[in-house]
Amino acid sequence: MEEVLVIGVIAVLTIAAATTFGQRFGVASPLILVVVGILVSFLPFVPALTIQPEWIIAGVLPPLLYSASVSMPSMNFRREFGAIGGLSVVLVIVSSVLLGMFFAWVIPGLGLGWSVALGAIVSPTDAVATGIVKRAGVSPRVVAILEGESLLNDATALVLLRAAVAAAAVATFTIGAVTLSFLYSVVVAVVFGWLVGRLNLIVRARVKDATVNTVISFTVPFLASIPAEALGASGLVAAVVAGLITGSRAPRVLSPEHRLSDSQNWRTVELVLEGIIFLTMGLELFGIVQKVQNDHSGVLPAVGIAAAALLLTILIRAAFVAPLLALLARRSRRRARMRPTLTKLQERLQDPEAAQRLLEQGPLPPDALPELPGDPVTDPDAHAEVLAADPAVAHAEVAKVAGVPDAAASARDSIGATQSGWRGRLVRRQRERQRTWTVENIARFGTRLRRVLADIDYFTGAPLGWREGSIVVWAGMRGAVTVAAAQSLPQDTPGRSVLVLIAFLVAAGSLLLQGGTLGLALKIVKPTASDPAAEREERARLLELLREAGEAVPQPETRERTPEAFNQHKTARLQRIRAQRDALLDARDDGTFSADVLAGALSNLDADEISIDLKGDPTEATG
Repeated sequence: MEEVLVIGVIAVLTIAAATTFGQRFGVASPLILVVVGILVSFLPFVPALTIQPEWIIAGVLPPLLYSASVSMPSMNFRREFGAIGGLSVVLVIVSSVLLGMFFAWVIPGLGLGWSVALGAIVSPTDAVATGIVKRAGVSPRVVAILEGESLLNDATALVLLRAAVAAAAVATFTIGAVTLSFLYSVVVAVVFGWLVGRLNLIVRARVKDATVNTVISFTVPFLASIPAEALGASGLVAAVVAGLITGSRAPRVLSPEHRLSDSQNWRTVELVLEGIIFLTMGLELFGIVQKVQNDHSGVLPAVGIAAAALLLTILIRAAFVAPLLALLARRSRRRARMRPTLTKLQERLQDPEAAQRLLEQGPLPPDALPELPGDPVTDPDAHAEVLAADPAVAHAEVAKVAGVPDAAASARDSIGATQSGWRGRLVRRQRERQRTWTVENIARFGTRLRRVLADIDYFTGAPLGWREGSIVVWAGMRGAVTVAAAQSLPQDTPGRSVLVLIAFLVAAGSLLLQGGTLGLALKIVKPTASDPAAEREERARLLELLREAGEAVPQPETRERTPEAFNQHKTARLQRIRAQRDALLDARDDGTFSADVLAGALSNLDADEISIDLKGDPTEATG
């Protein structure tokens, strides 16, 4: 027992030392821990170490991904969901299949099923690069994409691994079966994650003690992941969804004291768990090499295959990222073309007289809707006039700009369509309601319009070019999840020890090569950094928003120095802070400010509220 405690203490101190050293010299601490682990594993008095993969996959990853998803700005996740989904789902699937074909070609007798399983193992990237990229001050879009990708790609890879192993076991690998298994795993996990995230906030909002509240939060990732895994779904996706729901809603539901306690304690947990993962990853190398030497002729063939696989992962990622960025740029240009029209439409809806005329006009006849005229760039007024004339068309056009499905998206083409029977009557009534402006309709559409305009400014203000794309490609390094996933392969897997070694070498080589040179790559490529002038202008707008929200709260007129007057002023200050927080959260939902600026302002308000609460009641001190 004492030996285990000593090892645990040494491990924690090593993690602390690596983190301190890394911060001082600009080296990512996981890289240091992997190197230390590898060196220690080859010491003659250190026995071969083998970690049960379930401890990593089921015990360590859910809280790590939950913590990261709580911290992920929901606004950035929504905006970059297309890129995140492409990298964390489509790219992982494509990489798994292509790498599987490569492994089936170079490893005799492995078979396509086991080859795709190995491809799925080495496909997911690690979040190590995010910290390096953040410190370099690159575009927040790059950081958001890398953070979002690291939340979901582990789950995608593990679901594919499970499906590929099952297919290999019965010697029938079909795309349809794997696809159905993947969809089932994701859908069930999303449902469980959403339910746990909502229930988590409902329960914790009623707990007054901050310490107890944080203790409950430690159970949330497992409350989401364990039932999902029991039903054959992805526990990691469930933990991520629960974290996204919690992070999005917590500022409106939980007190600042509770959120501060959560943040501090979860940062500590995250540091220790992440450090343990990378330290044990290095410590396992000697045991893996020893097993390959005992079971096979040597490690050199595995080294060659791993080097080729690592090169292939980089090439596949580059080939995927290039058209992805081109697609994102085209969408951004299409959105920008509609901005003048949408701005004119927003001005009409915000004008009381124009809004009143829209309310009084009633629905247009089915044949009275004109076509959208001209070019939206050169003739925005004419476009705005047509959109303002019919809410169905306005909703459809805004949905098209936003790139999301909309119930009214086909209304413009289907208005006046002939359908018989009760279904046709219902459809026509629905279209009639869609084509009538109401107070609620204007308010709801105005909110949506603000968000779309903010999204347009976000995408056009920080375009992703080849420099940013190069960083996204080079930051796609593999990590400890690859090693844990490889060790989860069944014992009867053909050439299992060699496959585990290949996965380890790909992960370690990727970490040391790409992670060790990412800082240099940033200096060479020089991706676009944030604009200081734009940041100052944004902060000025935010301060104006806070001032207006604070001035809307009535202040007590009394200037007496009595306990009653003190309590009145204290209550007024708290109401002012809460009004300012609500204004910031509304602005966050609309996307009118960047996530980093909003996070800083919210932290300041939380600190002010905690400080005021700690002052207490003067009657307690004098009584």
